[in-house]
Amino acid sequence: MNIVRLLLLAALIALSAGAQAKYNGEDRGKPVMPAQSNAKWLAECGGCHMAFPPGLLPAASWKKIMTGLDKHFDTDASLSAPDAKEITDYLVKYPSNRWTASSAPLRISDAAWFKAKHSSGEINPAVWKRESVKSPANCMACHSGADKGDFNENSIRIPK
Repeated sequence: MNIVRLLLLAALIALSAGAQAKYNGEDRGKPVMPAQSNAKWLAECGGCHMAFPPGLLPAASWKKIMTGLDKHFDTDASLSAPDAKEITDYLVKYPSNRWTASSAPLRISDAAWFKAKHSSGEINPAVWKRESVKSPANCMACHSGADKGDFNENSIRIPK
């Protein structure tokens, strides 16, 4: 009887966690960082900024970003064709599930889920202007585990 109760409790906890993973009808349970990484992505993208986890943008966005590297946010981040293909393949293999199928934004901060978490009065707009933060694209300023895909709300530290 105790095993049945434990199994039932485990099932209820799993269902509850799944229900809490929903956000505006979108599944938030999928990790933003896959278990396997890509060294070229980490070196090339992470050489200039945090290598954003693939699960933060949909595949269409990653394709758009990777085909426009010569004008990558006002910087020429061009790569060789083989390197660009390898990185693109990695990014589109593990895309976000937090966007509508038709959207292909270039900025993570354009997402409704991002705005809900960062613009809903929880974050003072002046925070983005601090020298220690600079912009919403600097995830590592507040999320120390962002480079590993960890955006846990319990480990947020907003710098002065």
